[in-house]
Amino acid sequence: MTRLLLSAGSVLAFALLAGCGESPASKEAAEPNAAATAADYERGPHRGRMLRDGEFAVEITIFEEGVDPEFHVYAYRNGKPIAPGEVQLAIELSRLGGNIDRFAFTPQGDYLRGGGVVVEPHSFDVKVRAVEGGRTHSWTYASYEGRTTISAQAAKAGGVRSERAGPATVAELIDMGGRIEITPEGKADLRARLPGQIVWISGKLGDRVNRGQTLLRVESSHSLQTYAVTAPISGTIIEKNANVGDTTGDRALFVIADPTRLHAEFFIYPRDAERIRVGQRVNVRSLSGDAKLDAPVEAVLPTADVASQTMMAHVHLSASASREFRPGMGVEGSFAVAEAQVPLAVKTKAIQRFRDFEVVYAKVGNTYEVRMLEIGRRTPEWTEVLGGLEPGTEYVTDGAFLIRADIDKSGASHDH
Repeated sequence: MTRLLLSAGSVLAFALLAGCGESPASKEAAEPNAAATAADYERGPHRGRMLRDGEFAVEITIFEEGVDPEFHVYAYRNGKPIAPGEVQLAIELSRLGGNIDRFAFTPQGDYLRGGGVVVEPHSFDVKVRAVEGGRTHSWTYASYEGRTTISAQAAKAGGVRSERAGPATVAELIDMGGRIEITPEGKADLRARLPGQIVWISGKLGDRVNRGQTLLRVESSHSLQTYAVTAPISGTIIEKNANVGDTTGDRALFVIADPTRLHAEFFIYPRDAERIRVGQRVNVRSLSGDAKLDAPVEAVLPTADVASQTMMAHVHLSASASREFRPGMGVEGSFAVAEAQVPLAVKTKAIQRFRDFEVVYAKVGNTYEVRMLEIGRRTPEWTEVLGGLEPGTEYVTDGAFLIRADIDKSGASHDH
């Protein structure tokens, strides 16, 4: 993204715009030009905008081939080119939000060259003042790009929301695949203390049980007395390996699992192993993207799988995660391996495409306009902005599709 670089001659441009009087012919010519739209103007030999005042005319172009955008202006008298040195020219651009860019011009070849970069977006109200042969000429016109106006009621109905751009914490991310599993503490095998015969069972597959609840009674082979076998934890019976009349042994009679005690297991490749640490934040997402949450790394196992050479990272999930995540589900995770506070960032979901740029839509009152961004670090939530947007700018975070559709409909294209 280019910055506005104004030459020292901008002071002269301001004086030319503010201090020169207008000829009667110039005043008459200014009115119809002020009402001209981007699609309704005369083009000159260089495909620029023609501005006429009697026998004198200028052609305004923005030149962008191989250089940052700059004004090239051609002067004519009675339809024939005149030397650029015979004309003093100044242009003033009033942008949405109140910023004003001023340009002074110097002769170069057969045209007048503006002394600065015309930064994106090329959307502004334009004032042009030219002096030639002792006569002063002035014009005004609107040249809008990527701009539209939507009423507050329509924006609200369309789900348009906005907030102000400012500082944020942006992390460097590493993405990995994994799965949801019950934690070791969330699963328990129920076994008989003494060998014997099962004489009574109350638990069934899928039953919810409480810690201490009696699930079996066993007649001991040694004492012939019956004793109770109780659930070691609260949870759901996920395996049943016993029936009345069976004899107990070393096998688990029931397996109980607590589905609220979950973690995500992620497979760490060797190239990333040194960057994953306990306590790092991870954005965990279902493969569909419908369920997501942030959670910390609780453990990194020190051993690697022999076949894949991957290590295992465990990410702790809160009990509420069980409403959306189930054991065995495949998940994706973005590990925040480095975090930095940046002075300016926008919500990543707010960024849209406009021509060849990534943009957000700035909001001033009920008017919306593109802001072409120079982007730094990016996460699923935040994107660092290096240029193209002023801190504190109100921008659209939700419903940007409505703004883009209205701009497309209005035909506010890149046209000079």
